[in-house]
Amino acid sequence: MPTLNWIGKEKVINHHQEVPYKILEPQYTFGLDNKTGNASDNKIIHGDNLEALKSLLPEYEGKIKCIYIDPPYNTGNEGWVYNDNVNHPKLKKWLGQVVGKESEDLSRHDKWLCMMYPRLKLLHKLLADDGAIFISIDDNEHANLKLVCDEIFGVGNFMTSIVWQKKTGASDSSNIATVTEYILVYGKKLNEVSFNQNLSSFDEKRYKYKDEYFEERGPFYYDNLDRGTLGYYESLDYPVKTPDDKFTYPNGRDSQFNDGWRWKWGEEKLLWGIKNGFIEIKKSKSKSNGWGVYYKIYLNVDNEGNKIIRSSPFKNIIFDVLNTHASNESKQIFGTTTLFSNPKPSVLIQKIIQINSNKNSLILDSFAGSGTTAHAVLNLNKQDGGNRKFICIEMEEYANTITAERVKRVINGYGEGKKAVEGTGGDFSYYELGQPLFKADKMLNEEVPLPKILEYVWYTETKEAFNAQEENHLLGTKQDTAYYFYYKKDELTTLNEAYLRTLKTKASQYIIYADLCLLDQKLMDKYHIIFKKIPRDITRF
Repeated sequence: MPTLNWIGKEKVINHHQEVPYKILEPQYTFGLDNKTGNASDNKIIHGDNLEALKSLLPEYEGKIKCIYIDPPYNTGNEGWVYNDNVNHPKLKKWLGQVVGKESEDLSRHDKWLCMMYPRLKLLHKLLADDGAIFISIDDNEHANLKLVCDEIFGVGNFMTSIVWQKKTGASDSSNIATVTEYILVYGKKLNEVSFNQNLSSFDEKRYKYKDEYFEERGPFYYDNLDRGTLGYYESLDYPVKTPDDKFTYPNGRDSQFNDGWRWKWGEEKLLWGIKNGFIEIKKSKSKSNGWGVYYKIYLNVDNEGNKIIRSSPFKNIIFDVLNTHASNESKQIFGTTTLFSNPKPSVLIQKIIQINSNKNSLILDSFAGSGTTAHAVLNLNKQDGGNRKFICIEMEEYANTITAERVKRVINGYGEGKKAVEGTGGDFSYYELGQPLFKADKMLNEEVPLPKILEYVWYTETKEAFNAQEENHLLGTKQDTAYYFYYKKDELTTLNEAYLRTLKTKASQYIIYADLCLLDQKLMDKYHIIFKKIPRDITRF
């Protein structure tokens, strides 16, 4: 397999393992009663996204169904709010620390790859086995990103490179106009990923007709049966009662249903369609008499009533979604279109989420920008009653004033008059990236709250989320092994026989963390005890 090399690569391949683990410090919750102390399952995190992704591992490793990121495109343009040529002061400092003096000789492509690689490694860890990652990119780094993702996610897990037409023209171009971007798509384990290709064709029709219909056979849309260029030309001697209690004939006798037009279905099938509910006569603004004949096209049922997986007859999965839609959204929400140079429309992210997720999926965006992904999740939940959750990470100072503020307005509703948009409802909790768990001397940081330490240690042992236990020092049990973390902030703890007599949980094996151990090996072997020294034996990841 072809691999990509660049200056500094050897310094960043395993850098994700060296990133300090920091806790998330809740600042406020929006949309819930804060007096109850409840936190939302939706998260907006302000902080460096590399460190924030690391902080998510104890709770979310292998659980994210859909990841969407819109990283810097590395265009060399520094004129916008979001710095897009990876010369951000924080990144420069990071490159100097991680890559060293070599960073002074890095091209902008080298810098971009050094920035992206460890972030993609952590995103890979967070992605569920049946999940997929979608990455927006343009020509500047598309080729490089493809090779890096082949290396991290595996070339066999590459799904597609979606071509997205972001605008209809580019009259300001001095060369060949570029009107498209790409969305690279990879699965965690391709054989476990369910890629809903059929949604693309159905969504296009729903977008066209601005309606959504659902019944026992599933979602469907209406199409005209009386098309002049398709089907059959024959008379149907069968009276059909219209909703206004008049009798008419779909073709041949009564001119009110376009007598003489060609019909898509013949007599036998037409009768079958009427009898089985595939055909409806309903009001139509385009018909002179006010009635039209329509047939239903179902998402997963063909016109014979058989279940199918409908393939897409269209040229692309993403259609009729332009950057101008994002500008219009920004103007409606904030009253301006100049916050970001190339924001993504929420409809674009909605389509991406629908490709590989369900109503209860967890969605992650680690380059959150103006909060489009959160907007898309809330919109979808409102549309179909879903319970999707989002995690959005933004490193810039506008994380609260723009990213979180947009989500607040989406939840409550925005715009005025005829352009007012009803709120989606929902909630989120806002976090700052907090203290590192370990200090520079590798000792535990005693400023970190004890529950966060316990959560981390339990995760390193079991790769599971932590739940507080009633018994003192007990982290939990797994596979008949009891885990204890005997730790006190202001004094040394000692694993001895007196402490053993305080344990209440019965298990086949005990893993006990403490500062010191005075048990002899025979006793430890007898009771299947494994001692781990604090902080030496706490796993770093």
